[in-house]
This record gives sequence, structure tokens and C-alpha cells, in this order.
Amino acid sequence: MNNYKANFRKTTAEMLESIGEKDTDSLFSVIDKSARMDELDLPEALSEMEVQRIIKGISKENKTGYEYFIGGGMYKRYIPAAVSEISSRFEFNTAYTPYQPEISQGTLQVIYEFQSMICDITGMDVCNASVYDAGTACAEAMRTAVSNSGKNKILISSCLNPEYIEVIKTYAHAGEIEIELVDGNDFKTNIKSVEEKLCSGEYAGFIIQNPNFYGTIEDIDILKEIKKHPKTMLIVCIEMVSSLILKKPSEYNADIVVGDIQSFGNSMSYGGPSAGFIAVKEAYKRRLAGRIVGRTLDSEGKQAFTLTLQAREQHIRREKATSNICSNQGLAVLNAVVYMALLGAKGITQAAYLSSKNAHDLAERLREKNYKILNTNFFNEFVTETSDSDTFLKKMKKNNILAGIKIDEKRVLVCATETNTKEEIEHYIELA
Repeated sequence: MNNYKANFRKTTAEMLESIGEKDTDSLFSVIDKSARMDELDLPEALSEMEVQRIIKGISKENKTGYEYFIGGGMYKRYIPAAVSEISSRFEFNTAYTPYQPEISQGTLQVIYEFQSMICDITGMDVCNASVYDAGTACAEAMRTAVSNSGKNKILISSCLNPEYIEVIKTYAHAGEIEIELVDGNDFKTNIKSVEEKLCSGEYAGFIIQNPNFYGTIEDIDILKEIKKHPKTMLIVCIEMVSSLILKKPSEYNADIVVGDIQSFGNSMSYGGPSAGFIAVKEAYKRRLAGRIVGRTLDSEGKQAFTLTLQAREQHIRREKATSNICSNQGLAVLNAVVYMALLGAKGITQAAYLSSKNAHDLAERLREKNYKILNTNFFNEFVTETSDSDTFLKKMKKNNILAGIKIDEKRVLVCATETNTKEEIEHYIELA
């Protein structure tokens, strides 16, 4: 130990001398004293048992067991216990899983199956992996549209999740892309008003969410009837569970489909991490961000999986990269694949119907108590009007109910999923 300290002091002195500083304090003199600590005020060392006892005591301050009616892009859904049991097996869960899919055939196959499942759900031709969440998926889709068209203007529905809009604005600012928001009426995009804009050829793409942030199912069929400019991409952000009972985006001629896979086997975990996806028509596959896994045969004629397309900075020259996204979100993708395999289309469809039924039952009961429901054609989220949002939400929380998301001083966004029981809905109505 003494030799270590002596060597440390000697090395430190040599380094300081080489940069012309006499001691460590002078090295950091440019930093304001108020931002520096002379020493760490740490308590005495504790045994492991003592630390566990303290941490458990602190954890008791967490309030759990709330009846949950919050959505807005992050949903409390039923996740079979087998999802985490399978996902945590050592064959999958390694230090490299979130980042380096090349490390194993098993991880590559999971991504391939994920891509195949998303293509089946959306009706699109090609899907990628490696997008952080729905917000970044929207932003990357915007960049794809700009790259494809050569235009630098994007049209966005104001009913898109506001967090996604902020992410898009950040990307747009860096890329010198002009953003134009389309106003909505009654928590629904006024699609008729954008027809002229879509046909003008001025815009690289139009981004719309369905169901939108307020839960409203948009008039997507009108979009199919609109003959948009060939260079203007239709970009649709979907909610995964609802996509099992609503029309596939391919049916209304979407060019790019994006979304978040949190609803598929991933817990809310205080808001993340999650994962997103981008699915496109065949013609646009080489403009995708992230990576694509393909299936082939090896030299012995056996099935093998490989990274087919990797148009990102980690693999190719920066000036030719479509994106700088590097993480693979492998564990979230694995959870989604296991969830989809366990529940199947029938199980997820049942979850979708239950979610919608619970939300409509709750909305109808609120109407009976003279609450106004401000959107009608919704999936599992709706907007209700209260006398005062803060008072309403505080009262409900005091009674162990997280009643929704405040939109403004009077309006609240309420969500229900398959996890909400009749008793919870009754409790909500009783206290509303």
C-alpha cells in the first residue's frame, strides 16, 4: 500500500509538472470555489445487513398500490410472469445484449422475429431495430422523409404526443428543418384542412398519431382518399395494443409507421427505458435508421441470422449514415417478442378490447355524474372536463387513485387498460 501511495504521488507530480501546474488545487483553480468540495461528508462504513435495513426503511416511504388511470404514452398493462423469467435467462441477458447484437445467433434471431412481428402488425414491408422510443422514432422518420424528398418542411398534427413533438423539434433544429403544426378540433386532427398542403409538394412528410395523444381514433380513411404529392410521406405513429383491432397502417397507404413497444411486455419503470420501431415500405428500406437483421443460410446450409443493413455511424462513414443511433434496446425488444409469442394475436386482441371496454364504461359512468366527455370516438383514453383539474387530481390521489393527466386548468386525460377492475372503476366513480 505504501509503495502504491508513493508511486501515485510521484506520477501525479510528473503529470502536474508536464502541464505547468504546481499542485492539484492550482489545476482546478478555474472552477469556482462554490462548485468544489474540499472533502466528502460520508458517514462511517456500515455492514451489508445495516445498509439493507436502512434501504428497506427508506423504501417504505414509497407509496404503492395506487389504482392507475394514467396513459399518455406509457401504459400499465398485464405482463405474464414468464416474460421476465425467459428474458432474464443467461442465454439472452448479458452485458452486451442492449448494444451488440452481433454477439450471438440467439440475440440476432430475437431481433429478426421482432421485425417480422412488427411487419405483420403494421402491414409494412420492412422494420428496423435500434430506436430508443416513439419520440425518437418520429424524429428519425422525419429525417427519412426529408432525405427522400429533398424538402426541409414537415407537417405535424398538433394531436401528436407533446413529448414526441419536442423531440422532433430538437432534431429539426439541428437539421435546419421547418416544422408546421396542424390544428385540431375536439381533440382530433382536422385532416380535411391538410389536403391542400399534402398535395402541394412543399412538405417532406405529414406526421399523425392514431389513436392520437388524447385517445381519439383519427379519420384515417380520409387520408387514403387524399392523393398526396408523391414525394410527401405519410408517417403514422401507432399505439401497439390498439393496432390489433384498428386498421393496419398499410391499409390507408402509410409510407412510414412508428411506435413505442412499451405496451408489449415492458413495465413502466418510472417512464423508461422503452424502445421504438420504424417500419417502412420496401422502397425506403435503405433510408432506415438503426439496423436490420436478415435470415440466410450458412456454408453448411443451416439457418443463420446476420446484420443485413447497418446504416448508422458506428458501422459506416458519418457522412453516409442515416442516423447516429447506436444502442440496440435489445432487452426491451426481447421482452416484446416473448410477450407477443406468449399472448399471440388472440391474447393481445383481447387485451385491446378489454382496454377499450373499460375506458368506455368509465366514460359513460362519468357522463351519468354530469361530467363532460370531450372526445367520443376514442380507444382507451379520453378527455373529461372538471371544475378544477388540480383539485380533482389531488382529491383522487388522496384516495389512492391516480386519476389522469392534467391537460389544462379544467381538462384531464383519463386512461383505462385491461388491468383496471370493475371495483377500481366503481371506486373512481364513487369519488369523482
